[in-house]
Amino acid sequence: MVNIKEIDPQSSPWAPFGVQLRRSRRAMGLKQEQLARKIGVHPSYISFVELAQRPPSEKFATKADEVLQTGGTLLLMYWQLKHTALVPGFPEYANYESTAEQIKLFEINVIHGLLQTKAYATAWEQGNIRRGTATPEQAEERINYLLTRQQTLRRTPPPILHAVLDESCLRRTIGGRDVMIEQLLHLERLASQPRIFIQVAPYSLGESRPFTRVVTILMLPTRKMIAYSETEQRGYLDRDTESIAALLRDYDQLLAGAKNQADSVAMIRSVRRDLEWTSN
Repeated sequence: MVNIKEIDPQSSPWAPFGVQLRRSRRAMGLKQEQLARKIGVHPSYISFVELAQRPPSEKFATKADEVLQTGGTLLLMYWQLKHTALVPGFPEYANYESTAEQIKLFEINVIHGLLQTKAYATAWEQGNIRRGTATPEQAEERINYLLTRQQTLRRTPPPILHAVLDESCLRRTIGGRDVMIEQLLHLERLASQPRIFIQVAPYSLGESRPFTRVVTILMLPTRKMIAYSETEQRGYLDRDTESIAALLRDYDQLLAGAKNQADSVAMIRSVRRDLEWTSN
C-alpha cells in the first residue's frame, strides 16, 4: 500500500492551497501524473505543491482551476496568499464565498463586488488612489482579485445569488456617465440569468428598511450558514446560529419591502436611460 503523506492545513501559508488542490484532484478521479500531463508540468511539481513544499505560480493556479473545474477557487487562494492589499478577514470570507451554494446580500451606496464591471471597479479604486488610501499597485491587486472572485458566478452549477441593492447604489454615479451606464446595463443582463435575483430597496422604505449596514449571508455545501460584515479596518465572520437566524428574519422583511425583480429591473433601466438622455 502506498503511504500517502497528509498535510496539516495550518502547517504553512501555502498548505491550504495544497490541501484544496489535492481534494479537487481526487474529486476528479485524477492521479498526480494525470493532472501533471493535463496542466503541462512534471508530476513532482504537483507533489511539491500539494505538500506545500513549493508555492504555485499564477499560471499553474489558473490552469489547475480550468482542468479541475473549481470555478476559480485555486486562483482566488493564490491571490489571497500572494498579495496583501485586502482588508484583514476578507480572504477567509472569500474562500467560503467561492464554494457557497447560496449567497444573500444587501448593499448600500456602491454596487456589490460580485456584480461590478471592470470599469466600475477600476473607477472606484482610482478614487482610493486619489484619496491616498491605496497605492496603484494595491488597486491593481484588488481589481484582479475581484475579477477572480466573480468566477464563482460561472461555476457549474453556479450559486443561487439573491442581491438586494439599496436605491443609492443606482443613483450614486461612479466613474462618470459612461461607466455607470455600462454598469447598470450589466445589472440588467445579470438579472436575466436563472440563478441570479436582483431587487432594489427603494428610498421610500425609509425607516422600515431593516438594515443600516451591508450584510452577506452564505449557505455552504454542508448546509451551514455564515454571515459577513465589514468595517473600514477589517472584516468579520459570524457563525453563531442565533444571530444568523435573526439576520435571516430581517432579510426576509427586506425582501418583502423591496421591489420585486421585474420592477427592480425596470427601475435600473429607467436610471440608465436617464443617464443616457443627459449624456446626449
